[in-house]
Amino acid sequence: MSRVELEAISAARRPAFDAMFQLYIHDFSEFWAGQDRGELPESGRFDTYSELDLYWTEPHRSAWFIRADSHLAGFALVNNHSHSGLPADHDVAEFFVVRKHRRSGIGFDAARQLIAGRPGQWEIAVVRANVAALGFWRRVAGSVSPEADELNLDDARWNGAILRFKVA
Repeated sequence: MSRVELEAISAARRPAFDAMFQLYIHDFSEFWAGQDRGELPESGRFDTYSELDLYWTEPHRSAWFIRADSHLAGFALVNNHSHSGLPADHDVAEFFVVRKHRRSGIGFDAARQLIAGRPGQWEIAVVRANVAALGFWRRVAGSVSPEADELNLDDARWNGAILRFKVA
């Protein structure tokens, strides 16, 4: 098993993050089949979302590299957004592990480290089409909190499951 660490992403390391975010969008684009969203522009680089820059300027947002044996293996973005409309202190906004390291326990260890060190009310929203991610996040939530609620939304706020749990 690899040694898993989280590293805060500084503004100076933004180019590496941006490159990894392209891989993330590429992987995630399969969930946008049949939609206008996620088309590859003529530049050959996927568009990113406008709020991404805020992870380096707003205090309630943070960006993390996931490292496996000191190698870049993914990233995580955390904020305090609530998809459910209920109070939340923390939300996993985006989470990505490169294919080489998936299903090896690296993502699970990284998610646990990310969450366990931040007490408060957590919310993790999972897109309905991403069935594998829902199983993953259920396991993570169960490992960090004895009680997790699961909401199922299909409205303007969100389409999919929302896991809510507290970390002491």
